[in-house]
Amino acid sequence: MNKQKAIFNWSGGKDSSLALYKAMLSSEYEISYLLTTVSSEFRRIIQHGVKEKLLEMQAGSIGIPLYKLFLPENPDMEIYNSLIKQTLIKFKEQNIDTGIFGDIFLEDLRKYREEKLAEVGVRAVFPIWRYPTIDLIKEFIELGFKAVIVCVNENYLDKSFAGREIDADFIKDLPPNVDPCGENGEFHSFVYDGPIFKKPVEFQRGEIVKKTYIPSNNDQLKNEGYEQVPETSFRYCDLIPG
Repeated sequence: MNKQKAIFNWSGGKDSSLALYKAMLSSEYEISYLLTTVSSEFRRIIQHGVKEKLLEMQAGSIGIPLYKLFLPENPDMEIYNSLIKQTLIKFKEQNIDTGIFGDIFLEDLRKYREEKLAEVGVRAVFPIWRYPTIDLIKEFIELGFKAVIVCVNENYLDKSFAGREIDADFIKDLPPNVDPCGENGEFHSFVYDGPIFKKPVEFQRGEIVKKTYIPSNNDQLKNEGYEQVPETSFRYCDLIPG
């Protein structure tokens, strides 16, 4: 059976890693690229704040070519959609007709992705869609993945969670109103080892930085995976490539 050529929408975090693991186990897909949105100004993964160098080290260890889509700071929806469409057209010209995502239960986000991909004849696939998030985070740990929390939304978690390892104690310490996978934007992670990696990604923890945002375009941020409020503070654990 011929495999479907696909791009994987890679954030560098735990949901992406688990979804990629399942997609790689499947006999259906040949993953041609890891696609990641990167800030053109700060050279960091959008939302997660992870340095571009660490992203490159991840992709190198996984062994799948990395495609970086550089975005300007706070792009409006018109610019964002245009850049995404141009990128998808390039992939379509290479006979890539599938886009794979690590989303779990945000219906509006799934609908948005499906509609935008359909515009250029690409279908969207969601390997971990509707799985119970407590089961997913436990499976992630049991499979041997290793990850560190790089960003926490202070509306949900205090700064002590920034820089923590994802393990059984982390799950136990999460407040009841926080999704175990952070699917509502409560936290983001960086995965540095596990069954999809040939070797661990070496890094050191840096300083914890607080940043407060007043979004100019909430719709854009929601399309990146956030349930956003008018003003939100985040704590970022900076990771230094080792």
